[in-house]
Amino acid sequence: MKILIIEDEPFAQKELKRLLDIAEGKFEILDMIDTVEDSVEWLKENPPPDLIFLDIQLADGISFDIFRKVDVKSPVIFTTAYDEYAIRAFQLNSIDYLLKPVKLTELMRAINKYESLRDQYGKEKDESVNITKTQLESLINLGKKEYKSRFVAKIGDQIKYIPVEDAAYFYAEDNVVFLINKNANRYIIEYSIEEIDSLVDPKSFYRLNRSVVAHISAIDKVYKYLNSRLKVELLPESEKEVLISRAKVADFMKWMDR
Repeated sequence: MKILIIEDEPFAQKELKRLLDIAEGKFEILDMIDTVEDSVEWLKENPPPDLIFLDIQLADGISFDIFRKVDVKSPVIFTTAYDEYAIRAFQLNSIDYLLKPVKLTELMRAINKYESLRDQYGKEKDESVNITKTQLESLINLGKKEYKSRFVAKIGDQIKYIPVEDAAYFYAEDNVVFLINKNANRYIIEYSIEEIDSLVDPKSFYRLNRSVVAHISAIDKVYKYLNSRLKVELLPESEKEVLISRAKVADFMKWMDR
């Protein structure tokens, strides 16, 4: 079985290749590509692979754009970190999905599903296997996740809303989460820090540690700290020291350099 991997995370590429190497079956990995542009060129210039593993978010955009630019003649298994509701929708529009981090048992389940459905895709390589326009539009809409535009806070008997663009950072203390706006005002909001992390746009906000999610504009200074960690100074100034663990340093620096 000839396989094309379209994935922009080097670790995810290597892990998927490793799993295919140890999985039952004869799999030939034709190439590993990390951008929409390169994927389109590859698919134009090469015979269709038997199967494509396709990540949702690539280095230069949403992978669904590939289908707009080239006639994809291979069945697809999506790899995704989307929530369970989006995953169920993906099931309707592709052979299967793999939730990251990919596990060998789930990989084999997806491949077995592909093999059982192979007849409906056609055995001849010149037979087209297209995602329909309706399916593509559905997938594109899933790729455009909506993030919160404002938060509601209670101040005594008053209810106030704070536009998300006014938020400098969020921090948790004693099971209470506070929103600090750019004028250093503090508001209690009814969300956990985990929920905040999933509700705000990751291009603008980053979870610095277990207690703090900050907007890029609130990060004033970053210093090297003990044990290969980083220390972050926020604006408005935080009452507590904000440290980034050694394990998150590389990811944080990649986010800062977007």
